[in-house]
Amino acid sequence: MEKVKTGVRIFLGIGLIFVGLNKFGAWWEPPANEAMLAWMETLRNTGFLFELIAIFQMVTGLLLVINKFVPLALLMILPIMVIAFLSHIFMDIEGMGGSVVFLSLIILNIIWNKTRYKELLKA
Repeated sequence: MEKVKTGVRIFLGIGLIFVGLNKFGAWWEPPANEAMLAWMETLRNTGFLFELIAIFQMVTGLLLVINKFVPLALLMILPIMVIAFLSHIFMDIEGMGGSVVFLSLIILNIIWNKTRYKELLKA
């Protein structure tokens, strides 16, 4: 089971690195409808938010790949992926496959690391 957990963590990390780098290089543009394209353009037009999201994706992806600060990396990327998931639900449900996969893998990794969050969640 440890090999599966390691493989899923590394797969998630590589995926996040790719998606983050893609925001700078735009090698691959995922299909999206007009509403989602307008939302993405709004993020780009802020002048910082799109790039900040990309940096978070790359940093958390790298942390997952090198197996350092994994619980922190998962908590850092979770809100970003929740927003991506909700954006697809409300604006582009046909294109939500990627966000479902990423969010599912993040939640799965959080569950696998639940003992490491014990102190954080202590009242």
